[in-house]
Formats: sequence, C-alpha cells, structure tokens
Amino acid sequence: MSEHSALVASMSSHARELQKLSGPGVDSWKNRRHLLDTKDLSTDELQTLVRAATICKEMMHSGEGPQPLLTSRTIANLFYENSTRTRSSFELAAKRLGATVINLDIASSSVAKGETIVDTGRTLAAMAVDAFVQRHNCSGSAMQIARELGDRVHIINAGDGWNGHPTQALLDYFTMLEVRGSVKGAKIAIVGDITHSRVARSNMWLLTKMGADVHIAGPPTLVPPELSSLGVTVHNKLEPAIEGASFIIVLRLQLERQKQGLIPSIGEYRRVYRMDHARLKLAAEGAKVMHPGPMNRDLEITHALADDAEKSLVLTQVGNGVAVRMAVLYLLLAR
Repeated sequence: MSEHSALVASMSSHARELQKLSGPGVDSWKNRRHLLDTKDLSTDELQTLVRAATICKEMMHSGEGPQPLLTSRTIANLFYENSTRTRSSFELAAKRLGATVINLDIASSSVAKGETIVDTGRTLAAMAVDAFVQRHNCSGSAMQIARELGDRVHIINAGDGWNGHPTQALLDYFTMLEVRGSVKGAKIAIVGDITHSRVARSNMWLLTKMGADVHIAGPPTLVPPELSSLGVTVHNKLEPAIEGASFIIVLRLQLERQKQGLIPSIGEYRRVYRMDHARLKLAAEGAKVMHPGPMNRDLEITHALADDAEKSLVLTQVGNGVAVRMAVLYLLLAR
C-alpha cells in the first residue's frame, strides 16, 4: 500500500466527506491565496465554507483524533497582540487537521530587536512555512504582508487594527445560520464601540452581502457616520437598533482606547448602552445575544444575560470558531 493510500485508509468518514466537497465555491477557494477580509468573499465561497464548517463541527464532536488532511502543511501563528480565543482556536483547528503548528513568541523573537513583520514573514517563508495566521495592531498589516510575500505563503488575517477580523465574522455568520437557517431579511444589531472594532466591519461587509438588515448603535463618538455608506442603518441610541432584532452582537468597550475621553463616563455608558434582559424584550421573539469576547462583564452586557443558556450564544460562538477555522484552513491549504 502506498503512503497516500495508507493516509486515505486512516481517515474518518468526516474527513473523506470534506475531501468530496465540490462545486464552484470549492474551486474559488482553491484559487484563493489569502483570507484578508470578508469583502471579497463570494456567496459560493460562503456557502462552501458553511458546508465545510458543518462537517468539521461534526468531526469535532465525534471524538475522532486528528485527521491526516494537512499533514504536509506548516502553519505559523504570528500574534503581535494578545489573544486567547482566536489564537487557541486556530492552533486547535490546525492540529485537528494534522498540520504542524508554530506559535511565534513575539516577545522573545527578533521582533523585539526591531525586525519588521515583512522580514519575519520572509524568514519563515524561507523555512517553507505554508501559512501565516497573523494578528497585528496596525490596520492594513495583513494586506501589506500578503502584497510583499505574494504567492509564497497563505496569509490569514486574524485581526488587523480596526480594519477587519474575517474569521470572527464567519463564525458569527455560521452561528446565526444554526439558529435561523438564513440571515436574509433578518434584522441584526451591532452595538457598542464601533469605531475601534474590526469585528464590526467584517460583520457589516458579510451580513449585508447575505441580505441582512444591519443596524449599528453606539455613542456618537464611537460610531463613524460614514458607515451608512456600507448599507447599514446608524443609530446613536440603543433602543431603535435592537427593536425587532433577531440577533444582537454586543461589542467590547475597548477601555484601553478610551484615554481620549470619547465617552462621558463608564457609569453613563453602562446606563445607556448596556445590554440586559429588560432591553432584550425590545428585540424579536427568540432573539439571541452574541459577543466576540473578551467581555467587560456588567459594563456592555450583564452577567445574567451573558450566561443565559437560552438567550446567549457566546459559548456557542467559541466552539464554532474552531470548526470555522478548520474549514478555512482546509479550503485554503488542502492539496
């Protein structure tokens, strides 16, 4: 038996199901080099991603060990900003697919000596690393390294400044589909610190593309007025944004970015914009609350609502993050 035949024979039925995916969306993913944001994802690609993520979630819950789907691939996690959920889920996703994972310790790497992200990328590409999962505090950093390295490596944007966070939007979308089946025509509210949120932008691009009625709400100083040009409805009061909404995505108030005095006080923000059970009554029947994490508990969302197993999808999002990132890695990297 050849090495390839032995690998195929060792695969689970779910792994074989992934390999059998076909259609225009699969072909588009094969031709895609990078995942930098949700703006340029086609509906075919999104449908394929959902199909793949569904299989990956079943694989996760079946008790199967790592599958030999990306055994020849090496993936480097390059996190220039702190992360728990995204970094951990990418590592778990890659290992479940049989890939080799490198977690670069930025604090002890040559970056601490002044090395640029491009030089770091070139160094790792020269070592035959196949893909970088990069988070950086500068908007456009993922595009920069993708432009500099070209076809030498796959770049997956795990968050760049205030710009985008595509896999978070994809897992949010996947989570909504599990509840509703489609977001077309659904009112979806995104509330909180919009200005500093890469999650908000990626979700706006994706959800409007899929036909959702997206409403944005937050203090005037934390909601860029030009967002209305993206096809969303902008509010400065919470209540009209969440009224009749099927999903409410609550964003973290980024306290580390509030030194400019963009809000009158923490107490005022909590009084006017915090999501709780009373305000949730304004939403549609059966409405669900989401949060990308980490949460400032009792500031932008109450403990009780965040932990309400019937109304909160927070932990479901975390679990779905692994499945969605498995799907992204597989669709981009599988030969």
